[in-house]
Amino acid sequence: MSNDYEEGLESRRQVLGDEWVDRSLTNLNDFNSEFQNFITRYVWKEIWTRPGIDQKTRRYMVLSTMIALGRWEEFRLHIGAAVRAGFTKDDIKEIMGNHATAEAQRVFDEMKI
Repeated sequence: MSNDYEEGLESRRQVLGDEWVDRSLTNLNDFNSEFQNFITRYVWKEIWTRPGIDQKTRRYMVLSTMIALGRWEEFRLHIGAAVRAGFTKDDIKEIMGNHATAEAQRVFDEMKI
């Protein structure tokens, strides 16, 4: 494995949590492993660790993008990641709209917060 892959995997774990990453790694196969390797190196190493934007802003941007695209599964994933990174409900509600509020509440209920 390349150093970029290992650094990307570390970043991915920091953002999404070990449980999510471990589950995705158990689903690797001949069909998806090249793509997973690519996104781990490029997205999680090259993009998520760039110094130009702090992590809180980067997380707000991802949440906002998922809202705009209606990607609710990804939105819920990143809500959970934001909470684990120290975001409060008040931090998160600053970017919410009607449907996004309901989706975020589902995550808060699951996390019992």
